Amino acid sequence: MSEARRPIIIIKRPVRAAAHHGGAWKIAYADFMTAMMAFFLVMWLLAISTPVQLAGIAEQFKMPLKVALSGGKKSSTSTSVIPGGGTDPTHADGEVKLSAEAQDLQRQDELKQRLADMIEAHPVLKLFRPQLLIDITPEGLRIQIVDSGNRPMFDRSSDIVMSYMRTILRAIGPVLNEQPNKITLSGHTDSTLYTQGDKSYSNWELSADRANASRRELIAGGMQDAKVLRVMGVASSMPFSQEDPLAPINRRISIVVLNKRTQTQIESANAAKTNSRPGGAPLPVPAAAMPAVADPASRN
Repeated sequence: MSEARRPIIIIKRPVRAAAHHGGAWKIAYADFMTAMMAFFLVMWLLAISTPVQLAGIAEQFKMPLKVALSGGKKSSTSTSVIPGGGTDPTHADGEVKLSAEAQDLQRQDELKQRLADMIEAHPVLKLFRPQLLIDITPEGLRIQIVDSGNRPMFDRSSDIVMSYMRTILRAIGPVLNEQPNKITLSGHTDSTLYTQGDKSYSNWELSADRANASRRELIAGGMQDAKVLRVMGVASSMPFSQEDPLAPINRRISIVVLNKRTQTQIESANAAKTNSRPGGAPLPVPAAAMPAVADPASRN
């Protein structure tokens, strides 16, 4: 009887689904989708950017070869094994003196950074940042102020400076005045011709007049007139956009803060050369080279 009354114990085991083979693939897939989203976002931003904005982005990735090879402007120029030099007991010379060319390049790099900081801090200049292109060329630091379709620098076919262009030039003037090097200004136009072509007033005169008008605004902003070494107009002979000679970006003002080498070359090439002996006395002029002067007594 005791065996018949023994309780029956029923064990129910829970039914579980088959386990997955890990979730590492989800992390890899999420990383892949994030990278693709970032890629297409960059492609979309490049597609909607204007040529001026693309040129400005490209300028940010440019760096002179000498600066790049030396590690950038913030790297030490010391030959000392201790960063910064000077107090290294194994090297008594301390900091190495930069050559005149290296100092010139460093000064231009600092000027480029200062102009970029000024543009970001100035409420008006910041609005026109896509129209301000700054780069370093073999001649020196170049500042280009370019036209846009809805924001021209000058009145159409005129050298009358627009108000915002005047603000830009007068803000740049004091900064250029602090530099020891001189500048050149050049005016550029697109290839649109006047009705009479080059027979009368043409793009050559217009580009020169606009460059000279820019010079006056720089001086009005505080730059000394002696800083200007050359003002010229080049018409449409040097287009910014080779594919579209009529593009607004071809209409621009180029200001170059010359490096010492280029400035010396320009000044030497245009300096007057006098015929003189080593001691300073003028050389005699051959009689055949002297102009013929009539004897007053022989006049009728």
